[in-house]
Amino acid sequence: MGAFKQFLAADIVVTPLELNKSFHYEGEAALTASDVEIDRFLGLATSSLFDPNTDPTTGQVTTQYQRLVYDSIKELYYSNYIGGTNYYGAPANTGSIVPGSNPSGDVLIGTTSSVGRYWNYPQSTLTFEHYFPTASDSVIGVLSISAKLYGNYIQPNSFNWEVDGYLIYDDGEGNLIWNNTGQICGQIFYPQGLAIITSDSQPGADTYGTAIYGTSMYGSSDTVIVEDFVNSSNVTCSFSSSLTIYETQYKCTVGQNEFNFSQNPTITSGSESYSSPIGTFTTPGEYLYDWATGSYFQPYVTTIGLYNEQQQLLAVGKLSQPLPLSPTTDTTLLVNIDR
Repeated sequence: MGAFKQFLAADIVVTPLELNKSFHYEGEAALTASDVEIDRFLGLATSSLFDPNTDPTTGQVTTQYQRLVYDSIKELYYSNYIGGTNYYGAPANTGSIVPGSNPSGDVLIGTTSSVGRYWNYPQSTLTFEHYFPTASDSVIGVLSISAKLYGNYIQPNSFNWEVDGYLIYDDGEGNLIWNNTGQICGQIFYPQGLAIITSDSQPGADTYGTAIYGTSMYGSSDTVIVEDFVNSSNVTCSFSSSLTIYETQYKCTVGQNEFNFSQNPTITSGSESYSSPIGTFTTPGEYLYDWATGSYFQPYVTTIGLYNEQQQLLAVGKLSQPLPLSPTTDTTLLVNIDR
């Protein structure tokens, strides 16, 4: 048997609560464990015909075709930055954003003077060059963190990826910085848990013979750098996640004239005895004990149940100790549920 009281809108308060947690993993086995699953992919630019039997695949946790990884990343995150012109007006992939267009009947957004044709998930209001290699056989690296780890997003300024003493970190604005040169070597997309390595440095500072002194790895190409960062087993990864949960608070108010009688069946007796001049008689039924009929009797709250409109029990809250209800003032109990 229970006693019910309906909540008012003012009795229910939903409050968001942001939780943060740091992660640190060392070695390939730690990254690929079933409860971690930080995957690494190579993306390959190729114009050859697709052959499912011979096309190279990639991935330490799941397997994907390298050309599909490349094409997906290019379309989703770099399509606004491909097709620009160089200083002489000739077509070139400079990593600069290409103005948008909106011809009649087209689905592209913006005007010719806008800041792009597609939505490429910008991580900052600042405009950075998003270099993406488009030459044949170009290679990119994709570091994919499981959603169960990063929650809503990776916290800016928390991502570090270290391989054999070389470190890549994020600058808090969506760029990956190669610690050896201090230059941008890719982008990170915090809400998707993706870090994309496109080169060891900015365009024009690639390999020995064309490198700018002090800005590239001597004797190493972009392809070698990317492959080392993706495939090495001597890897360390650290980042912080952010997850928003919602705390719902139910204010259960008991008026001084409400619930002033116990629902506990132990206050009743299965029979009642009384005496008369001709003897003592016992009458069966449910009768209150004498101590429960006096004005000093005071009920206690031990359990609160939350019900839906069909009076189906949804949640139960147990008090750490019985709480007496006041006969002179309202009693308020707060029930908090996190989800």
